[in-house]
Amino acid sequence: MTESTNHLVATAKKLSAPLAVVAAFILGAAVFVGFGRVQAASAAAAMPLGDDSVSALTSLDRAMEAVASKVTPAVVNVAVTSRPTDQEGEDEGGGRMQQIPPNLRRFFGQMGPQMPQQPQIEHGIGSGIIISPDGYIVTNEHVVDGSTQIRVTLNDRRVFNAKVIGRDKLTDLAVVKIDATNLPTVAWGDSTKLEPGQTVLAFGSPFGYFQFSVTRGIVSAVNRPNPYSTDARKPGGYIQTDAAINPGNSGGPLVDARGELVGINTFIISDSGSFAGAGFAIPSQVVRATTDQIIKHGHVDHGYLGININDVTPANAEFFNLKEASGAIVSQVTPESPASKGGLKQGDVVTEVNGQKVVNASALQVVISQLSPGNALKLGVIREGKPLSLDLTVGQYHAKGEEASSDNPGTKQKGMIGIAVANLDDQTRQQLNAPESIKGVVIQQVRPGSPAEDAGLQPGDIIQEVNRKPATDASQFATAVHAAPTDKDMLLLVWSRGNASYRTVRPDQSMAQSESND
Repeated sequence: MTESTNHLVATAKKLSAPLAVVAAFILGAAVFVGFGRVQAASAAAAMPLGDDSVSALTSLDRAMEAVASKVTPAVVNVAVTSRPTDQEGEDEGGGRMQQIPPNLRRFFGQMGPQMPQQPQIEHGIGSGIIISPDGYIVTNEHVVDGSTQIRVTLNDRRVFNAKVIGRDKLTDLAVVKIDATNLPTVAWGDSTKLEPGQTVLAFGSPFGYFQFSVTRGIVSAVNRPNPYSTDARKPGGYIQTDAAINPGNSGGPLVDARGELVGINTFIISDSGSFAGAGFAIPSQVVRATTDQIIKHGHVDHGYLGININDVTPANAEFFNLKEASGAIVSQVTPESPASKGGLKQGDVVTEVNGQKVVNASALQVVISQLSPGNALKLGVIREGKPLSLDLTVGQYHAKGEEASSDNPGTKQKGMIGIAVANLDDQTRQQLNAPESIKGVVIQQVRPGSPAEDAGLQPGDIIQEVNRKPATDASQFATAVHAAPTDKDMLLLVWSRGNASYRTVRPDQSMAQSESND
């Protein structure tokens, strides 16, 4: 509910009249030009293409029309009225929407004039999809957050008041319900079977003005992390699509060629706030598990293990004796967590969960977050190049607790990677809020343009290991760095702002020569 969407909608309304004039002028020009060529055109009028020539295209059109006609009756428009509280403004830096990244704020915002001299009222428009005939509707959590009134408009133009059954900030999903029966629904699809290149359709109310619109595109990618997330614990696994998604489409369905629900549209990446070719949807794998819990219990209990994880990449696979760049590297294990109690260790690579292959850290996050606390879990792990199996019990996630999270990527010593480090003394440890269990050297300087800067290292980061070996002081760190081959990547275990992650750095031979001459 922000000014940016309000501006987009208002601009659209203001431009509607002049656009009509421009359209009339263009149409008139087309007619005029066409009239001037009537005789020439009639002499060599092109015959329409035969059915055989366009059969593939017309078949595709009919298929898409069938999908749209099947899904559209279950799509709804969600209009929300909310009143931000003073507490929200004080505690959250100007309101709850400040917690949402700028591009996500553009995706769902205010409509209607503001009156600063009166208590602020926000009006917003989003979308939703009916998942049961008795009126349960899925939308985004950020659409209904803080709502005082929700009005749902069905495809047949009936309008209902809706109540919130439950919300889940971690997944940005919510369920609302209207008092109605025999409603059209959409069938659940399996997002785990999606592949890049598949046809998908996005439904919703772009700009809050063009209700019940449909756009067509493909799956651009799967298992995408959220680039706007300020909380590494939030599960990723997003579906990326080039089916046009715009402000107002939040909460609308993404369906496959069968008309089955494979995702819920949630955010876009765009400098302008409008569609720029990259829209993202929450996969139905997450949506179904989350909404089932909300409908049954009114809330969601997310599972957690108590680990930080990284992707296995071609650059770091060799350091873990892996034959393929697949899996999730455990970069940190929380003491007394389910992972710790189950025997999971830092440096382990999780390759399977309950017999299912883990392709990357995001995939593992999604699986763990959807498991119920107390469930038994069997992990396939590679430790020091050897496979083993671990039995764990899933814990319960708490907002200020821990869960599986995926990180985005005294004497000073200079190494071949472009940093200056120092021993981690008590004063520095206190400044960085680093627990006693964290051992290593603290980065004091990062040379611009260096391999360290390219790897995302920053002053205040604590380097714990070099190539899987501890670096407990600056001297040990310098020895390890200079001993590393200059033509191979170096693997660093880095603790930063409460989370540990593995970083690969390629030492710079020219920098080493320059530093040896200093």
